[in-house]
Amino acid sequence: MAEPGIHVRLRQQGPIPLDATLSCAPGEVLALVGPSGSGKTSILRAIAGLLQVQQGSIRINGDAWFDAGQSINWPARRRRVGYVFQNYALFPHLSALHNVMEALLEYPPAERERRARETLSRVRLAGLEERLPRNLSGGQQQRVAVARALAREPRVLLLDEPFSAVDRATRQRLYRELAELRRELAMPVILVTHDLDEALMLADRLCVLHQGRTLQTGTPHDLMTRPDSVEVAQLVGLRNVFRAGVIAHDESRNVTTIEWRGHRLEARLQPAFAAGQQVTWAIPQGHLILHRRDRPSLGERENPVSGTVTECISLGENVALTVAVNGPERPPLFLNLPAHTARRNGIAAGVTIGISLLAEGIHLMPADESRTPARPG
Repeated sequence: MAEPGIHVRLRQQGPIPLDATLSCAPGEVLALVGPSGSGKTSILRAIAGLLQVQQGSIRINGDAWFDAGQSINWPARRRRVGYVFQNYALFPHLSALHNVMEALLEYPPAERERRARETLSRVRLAGLEERLPRNLSGGQQQRVAVARALAREPRVLLLDEPFSAVDRATRQRLYRELAELRRELAMPVILVTHDLDEALMLADRLCVLHQGRTLQTGTPHDLMTRPDSVEVAQLVGLRNVFRAGVIAHDESRNVTTIEWRGHRLEARLQPAFAAGQQVTWAIPQGHLILHRRDRPSLGERENPVSGTVTECISLGENVALTVAVNGPERPPLFLNLPAHTARRNGIAAGVTIGISLLAEGIHLMPADESRTPARPG
């Protein structure tokens, strides 16, 4: 029995290099993330039949839309793909209703109009059917584009930077609407975005790409706390990445001990790295705990280190700290705090503070000399 959902494997040397493998289940949102030029839009175009790749396959619910080995390549019109482009690609001379009807040319006129009206109502545009795109807000235009993509009852929905053309307030509203709409969708949804926060908010899983290559796929939590490599850690925005040496493993306590800048740190057990091996390690900012000056707690005994605040930048209700540990010449720790916590603890540039590095958050990765910080430690 065919595995449900869409399964994609794409390979080619050029002109756009690709070495990507991904899958997305019905009702799931998979976000493709990575820097510009990482192949995200090319993958969507290949799925839609707008780009032919040299090798690989694209299968959905067992049907082969593309299989280079078997010379299968369905044309775009047969694939029943819903595609929302970055600039929406609405016809400027057509009303919202007729833009959606353009996706339904295989139906009789009366059926086309009925389906188009139903789909516009589904995305909360009832009453605006006769408006031209220029008379719609950016958010309304985006919803017309989504309605057009959904009108054909597609087997997969592709979203290419769908929120990039609207202001922040509209974007937040559209996030909520997409979250509500996806509950009704029984199809795979593949989202391309350059905004990591957007991906973390909307997606069930992330696929990290770089130069056309799949580096890692997993839940947002997995990628943010268990990246496979330094490259992935950097691409998902982990800033606290350092070098260390493995000292020992204690299976009875579920602990791996590493040495970092003269500190012996306990991490969760990670026996794949041998004692004596040099590794790279990372810790999310959520696993850094500031020591309170007025009332120390038992949790502060867990991997305590001290450092000097070199930068204290206000970010509205939060404060971003840069902390030098064992000297300013080494890569610093980065820590975000609520502004009230910083005020209560008298934190400012030049102040020495204590921080605990929670063992559960210390994640070891293979040492990668080409990707680790230029300075040791």
